[in-house]
Amino acid sequence: MNILKFEGWDLIFMRIPGWVILVIGGLVAAAMAWHYLRRQPRGSASVRYSDLSLVRTGKKTARLRFRPLVYLLRVLAVALLTVALARPQSGNERRDVETEGIDIMLALDVSGSMKAEDFRPENRLRVAKDEIDKFIDKRTNDRIGLVVFSRSSFTQCPLTLDYGVLKGFLAQVDFGMIEDGTAIGLALANSVNRLLSSEAKSKVIILLTDGVNNVWEIDPLTAANIARTMGMKIYTIGIGKPGNAMYPVDDPIFGKRYVYLPNEIDEESLRKIAATTGGKYFRARTEDELDRIYSEIDQLEKTKVKVHEYIQYKELFFGWMMAGFALLVAEMVLSQTYFRKIP
Repeated sequence: MNILKFEGWDLIFMRIPGWVILVIGGLVAAAMAWHYLRRQPRGSASVRYSDLSLVRTGKKTARLRFRPLVYLLRVLAVALLTVALARPQSGNERRDVETEGIDIMLALDVSGSMKAEDFRPENRLRVAKDEIDKFIDKRTNDRIGLVVFSRSSFTQCPLTLDYGVLKGFLAQVDFGMIEDGTAIGLALANSVNRLLSSEAKSKVIILLTDGVNNVWEIDPLTAANIARTMGMKIYTIGIGKPGNAMYPVDDPIFGKRYVYLPNEIDEESLRKIAATTGGKYFRARTEDELDRIYSEIDQLEKTKVKVHEYIQYKELFFGWMMAGFALLVAEMVLSQTYFRKIP
């Protein structure tokens, strides 16, 4: 970050701030301009004539028309020298950020039930991906990873600070990546495993699903107890509107059609999983609710940041001074040569 300031000067008995020099110089330049404009209508010639009618009918030459520019050079020279005396400095700011880090694993359900279009015109998975994308944008100094699950679970993206890479992996998440099912316990176990080596002060798992665990290789509550033992917190989100939802079905004869199936979210288990680790359960019935849920989690799990600023300044005095002297010399030369007045 570039910074411009006017340092001023330290004298023996006092300090003259840069802004004081700028104000004084500005007043001097304004007074010079006012004096020139005030005396201009009267004329500045020292020889008087009884009749000027012949001169007035004459055509003004380029020298006469542009002669005020000479005085303008003098005013600009004073302004530049004033800036130089104010001691301008430019600096580059560098920040050292100290964080009490948070590592977050996002566990996302990609089972077939996430195709339900009760958030029309989008299905549940698409809406969930959009809200996770927004959640990632709100984080700044936290490592985030992504686990997807259906019949089994795998790590789509390990913990990373490169949010661009993470969002790229999120965009690739789709149906058919894994055999259909809902392995909530495996998803939690996979997320816990990814956080085991973390040295962050806070470790969080955010699990989003619309179903009931039907793969019992690892019980979800057992995985939650392991997470609690390791000092991890789990937030669970149940997504889907109450009642029946429209599911698209690809019929080989009639093409795509819709069927109504009831929503099955094991809210009791999701509450127990969250409560076991000191987290919280949320129910997202609409897209707006899901947005508010991720915003609330974002506020609950904020990283504390300490910032130290270091600024290195470069003196700009010499350049402004040379520019001012150059205009002053140009004014003196032009006033005594091309724009010289006689007498």
